[in-house]
Amino acid sequence: MDRVGTEASSPFVIALTREEGKNGKLRRALLSSDRIKQLPVQLQELPCIEHADGPDTHKLSLTLASSQFDYIAITSPEAAKVMAAAWIEAGRPNLGMVAAVGKATQEALKKLGIDVAFVPSKATAATLVKELPTSEKATEMGRPTTVFYPASAKAADTLQNGLEARGFDVLRLNTYDTVPASWNEEQIILAQSARVACFASPSAVTAWLANTDNLETPRALACCIGETSAKACRENQWEDRNIFYPEKPGVEGWAISVADALEHLAKNSD
Repeated sequence: MDRVGTEASSPFVIALTREEGKNGKLRRALLSSDRIKQLPVQLQELPCIEHADGPDTHKLSLTLASSQFDYIAITSPEAAKVMAAAWIEAGRPNLGMVAAVGKATQEALKKLGIDVAFVPSKATAATLVKELPTSEKATEMGRPTTVFYPASAKAADTLQNGLEARGFDVLRLNTYDTVPASWNEEQIILAQSARVACFASPSAVTAWLANTDNLETPRALACCIGETSAKACRENQWEDRNIFYPEKPGVEGWAISVADALEHLAKNSD
């Protein structure tokens, strides 16, 4: 637990909902925010999701070892971790060009020893679909550009449908899954006190609701890392005025959105 800002009997509780051990970047950004330092705030880690094997996990190493693609599309740090483990197991075969959605995914791949050839201008699958160039080699050979997409089982069809509409040949394997974390009584009480919940994925939104919908307290303000999670909140009946997110996904903008939400709370609690 971290307290920020002035002393107060009832600080604004912020729930950091990424899986255990992955809330550090946002916590540091919040603790260093001059705007947030002016407010009574308490940061609490309350993981909403856990990762598990997907239905195609067992196929990943063999696919990497036996097939060659123009691109491998990696859309999250967890996808990077799963793919890298299978790549090492397969003997580190040539991966072709790797496309990463977002700076965090790019950094995760770099730490795992995998070079990234393409990052879209905005960290969304839809932007990757628009901006991913066709392979010059594929064009010269008169064949479609091939893309391997090791995905979360819960990921939307945006990436493969969009690339296929552009004429790409996409193989998707659901190599991992996200499941709701089970909360104990202490965590449920903590969720009741949260005034702001920070979401990094639609799965986290769904898991939060699964654990809190029976609570009588009002819903926390939703602070999302980007528009995809914000859309999930909207689809689950959060009011637009209670959803905060940056135009460009990322931790820096996410922290600014949390500051916006806290100032909204402070203004309306006066």
